[in-house]
Amino acid sequence: MWIRTDLAVEMKEDIKGEEPIKGVRVSTKNNGDTDILETRIIVETEEGAANLGKPIGTYITLESDHLREHDDTYHEPMAEVLSKILKSFLGRRKKILVAGLGNREVTPDALGPLVIDNLYITRHLLREGIISHSNEVSAIAPGVMAQTGMESLAILKAVLNEVKPEFVIVIDALAARKSDRLNKTIQLADTGIAPGSGVGNHRNAINEESLGVPVLAIGVPTVISVPTIVNDAMDMMVEMIGKNGFKDVLERFSEEERYKLACEMVDPFMEDMFVTPKDIDEAVKRISYTISEAINKAALA
Repeated sequence: MWIRTDLAVEMKEDIKGEEPIKGVRVSTKNNGDTDILETRIIVETEEGAANLGKPIGTYITLESDHLREHDDTYHEPMAEVLSKILKSFLGRRKKILVAGLGNREVTPDALGPLVIDNLYITRHLLREGIISHSNEVSAIAPGVMAQTGMESLAILKAVLNEVKPEFVIVIDALAARKSDRLNKTIQLADTGIAPGSGVGNHRNAINEESLGVPVLAIGVPTVISVPTIVNDAMDMMVEMIGKNGFKDVLERFSEEERYKLACEMVDPFMEDMFVTPKDIDEAVKRISYTISEAINKAALA
């Protein structure tokens, strides 16, 4: 649990050795003419779940450097790829609830609520007879416990009793292990999500077991911990001065020991600090629109 990441692909990368992970299937592909790299990790057994540190299920990661660019048109190919994957999870289900988790007042955590802002909501239109040829889409941004005094899971359970969806999509900001993945990665997981787990603020898990309907989590890493940055800096330092013998010494440390060393190298106040890129406002706004467009394409098809 010392690794501060929500990404299955990073947890897989942190496992040393060239041999396949028992109980885990991994495949990668490029999507057509785009630069979108898709990594699919399927955890098939309890042994695989223990080895990877993730529950049994499917984890799909989409990565593209273009997500970081201020390109108003790039959201279209990414939204198209994302919508096709969403359709494969949705199947024939027609009643969908989308939950935008996170705190709208904290920019790196505002992804979920901003996605909700751009969704095409149809539940009320269908019930009032305004439209007829569409799936039923409803949405909620439940806020965080500091704002409501309630767990997001408790709020969603109450909503489910009224809306009775067949499928739930939850959107949340994530934490990454590598700074190179910030604001350029989208993860989908049919195992749901434990809000705040990546930053050590564990809340009740939102998944099929807790809600009683299939749950798909969509997340984007927007923050990284300070000790993780220091740990990465040590890697770079090892490569630069390895010839002086420091590399041999540091390589004797396990990954966990190196992370603890990184924590000791920073001020105690900074040990639990997370940072985010300076253009996070525009990045979150842009990526949230891409995700909402993908959900609109998939849910309304």
